Amino acid sequence: MTDLLVRGGTVVGAGGSLRADVRIRGEEIEAVERVDGEPAAAESTDDVEVVDATGLLVLPGVVDVHTHMRVASDAEPDRFFQDSVAAAYGGTTTFLAFNNPGTGSSPAAERSLLAGLREWRAATEHDSAVDYAPSLAISGRMDDPVAELAAIVDEGVPTAKAFMVFDFRLDDRRLFEAMRELGVRGGMLQVHCEDPVLIDAAVADALARGDTAPRFHATTRSTEAEAVATHRVMAFARAADAPVHVVHLSSGAALRHVRDAKASGVRAHAETCPHYLALTEARYDAPDIAAAAKCLISPPLRPLPDQDALWAGLADGGLDLIATDHVPDRVAVEKAEASRGVAFDRISNGAPGIETLLAIAWSEGVARGRLTPERLVDVLATSPARLFGLQRKGAIEAGRDADLVLFDPAARRTLHAADLHHTSDYTPYEDFELSGAVRSVFLRGRAVIRDGRFVGERGYGRFVGRTSAGG
Repeated sequence: MTDLLVRGGTVVGAGGSLRADVRIRGEEIEAVERVDGEPAAAESTDDVEVVDATGLLVLPGVVDVHTHMRVASDAEPDRFFQDSVAAAYGGTTTFLAFNNPGTGSSPAAERSLLAGLREWRAATEHDSAVDYAPSLAISGRMDDPVAELAAIVDEGVPTAKAFMVFDFRLDDRRLFEAMRELGVRGGMLQVHCEDPVLIDAAVADALARGDTAPRFHATTRSTEAEAVATHRVMAFARAADAPVHVVHLSSGAALRHVRDAKASGVRAHAETCPHYLALTEARYDAPDIAAAAKCLISPPLRPLPDQDALWAGLADGGLDLIATDHVPDRVAVEKAEASRGVAFDRISNGAPGIETLLAIAWSEGVARGRLTPERLVDVLATSPARLFGLQRKGAIEAGRDADLVLFDPAARRTLHAADLHHTSDYTPYEDFELSGAVRSVFLRGRAVIRDGRFVGERGYGRFVGRTSAGG
């Protein structure tokens, strides 16, 4: 592999920015050297490739810790690879994926964490364009998942997710036991916080009234249901003396409980998602049922005051990071039943986002003055890498993996699904006016996107084993 010199760009880190050259030897960053004045001209040689980053920002590769990538199947052998390519186009160089029902896991994987891990690793080996790792889904259908947690941590997977809702939910007792066991082992439980009692009752009442359209998905999944569940999980984390991570937090009411827990010393962490930051519940009022179903996710989109609360949480540290909750659903396939009048509770949950994470976060955050570039790097790369045990990722520093994004903040474009590369047939951000654009992406010193074109290869992405999480 030829060594690399990225010249003259503005290197952005969580702690500050500077104009600098980034020297890369092999797969890692060798040095970050401040540039004062105009850099001397340099040309590529047989040993060193010089990349001119003048006028561009040099960002660490984005780390997306929440995706539901579907593994390859006989019918769709390229779907995992294709979505990993989409990640690269968006500036994401590392992603974590769950193996919950619907991503391609077998019945055996739904009974055992270890079976699921080994199956998932076999299915994804040599199939990704960027680096990747799993977070396993702990299902209430499993035989004894708590007993297997020590083994999965030993195999390099210190994070797992429990759902408090859906038919594979984990009951409170086992959720608490899983949180405590992972904490003892140096891991961290991720929790989907919605209260099943409140939601199940609201859904049943809505269906009994004949309220079956997609908009009733939102009215039956209240902010109170999210807040009650979040409060309970914070209490569990305090009692277990274990770290906990709230996934896809969507409301100000839930965020208040995370803030209170942090203030009292609980090792509480939380993420939100681009769709909560850019879209509101008004999407469910679309006259076209299929259009409303595009944004049918759990928790649902919220009113504008909740969106404002989330931006404030990102700015002041109440929220730790942004992740996509990418689900590569298609209007013509997974969500097709919506147009046939199927009730909201039987329509697939999820929306795509793996390619648009940086684009939406920059345009809605930095370009609108809600976040600084440095804070954006923190919530998209540095904090995700730190909290999820990706020790070589998340920052442009000597000794880290050479994962770089050359980003043009002056670019302007309109977002269209037809221009994206994911396996979905839509984007919830159709016609969004975007600020900034990814120009080139390097993964461990090798170009995977160059001047807006994919130049990587299937299988260059590497499984990343992790030793701890929650730090």
